[in-house]
Order: sequence, then C-alpha cells, then structure tokens
Amino acid sequence: MTSLAPLPADVSSLLLSRIRDVPDHPRPGVVFKDITPLLADPAAFTALTDALARRCGQLGATKVVGLEARGFILAAPVAVRAGVGFIPVRKAGKLPGATLGRAYDLEYGSAEIELHAEDLTADDRVLVVDDVLATGGTAEASVHLIRRTGAEVVGAAVLMELEFLAGRARVQAALGDAPLDALVTV
Repeated sequence: MTSLAPLPADVSSLLLSRIRDVPDHPRPGVVFKDITPLLADPAAFTALTDALARRCGQLGATKVVGLEARGFILAAPVAVRAGVGFIPVRKAGKLPGATLGRAYDLEYGSAEIELHAEDLTADDRVLVVDDVLATGGTAEASVHLIRRTGAEVVGAAVLMELEFLAGRARVQAALGDAPLDALVTV
C-alpha cells in the first residue's frame, strides 16, 4: 500500500487556510468544517483537484466515485482532470432506475446509499473521493457497495481527515491493501 506523496507545505497551508470553522453547526458543540471558501478560491480548488487527479492516475483508476453531497463537488472535476468517468453514490431514493444499496450506521442513526447497478463493471478500477473523513461510515459503506458491482476499489482519497473521530481504521479495514489518503489532517 503506497500513500500519496505529502503535499508541499505551501499547498497544504493554502488548503487549510481556506477551510472555515463554523462553531455549533449543525448543533451545539459541533465545529463544522466549511469548504466553501476553498471552492471559491480558484488557486486552492485547482491545487486540490490536481492533487486528487494525480492520485487517480497513480492508482490507474478508470472511474472516480463521489460521495453525496460535497464529495460530488470534488470528485467530478477530479474525474474530468484525470480523464476518467464520474459515478455518484447517492442517498437512497435519489437515483432513477435500477440501483444497488447499502445501509450503514452513523454516530446519530442510520442511512442508506445507492449507485446505479450498471455504472460500474468488473473492468473498472475505482477511486473513492470525499471531502471529509469523519467516523468513516459512508466511505466504508461505499467501498462495500462498489465491490458488489465487481469493480476493484483501488483507493480512497479525502480533502480532510478529522483525526479525533478515528474513522481511518474503519475505512482502511474495508479497503484492505488499497490506500486511504487525506490531503490535510485536523
């Protein structure tokens, strides 16, 4: 398992400087990590997209899967930059047609995600992209869901890992030998 080369300090600092803390959102005691300032900054958004697209190429991915909702915003331009397809993993009931689903537990309840059954095949090598790795439930469920299609999950990459929530172990266990990369860790 190889990891993404560390970002240059200036790129890492740029990304971190564009992530805004919003205290008590969505409920008291939670500090929400708002990435909209990063998305609004063309230099920061380009640096993020380039880093994730490089990883896509290093792993030989043929598809990028983005996790609802903010993962879509990151994964789609990564797929375009890398020259591969983009596949959304959505909350249950949002996709038309035949889907595969996976239920999973969250820290505050449960949820279910889906993808179109025909979007991935055994010929695909998939990089999972999301904005934040927190407790890891959604990323873990997506890895299992993708594998049900016969596709190979070659790795997962996130903009930011919230280390104190310890989601890495959960996702890495699902990935097995495939790498899990976080561009910044807080």
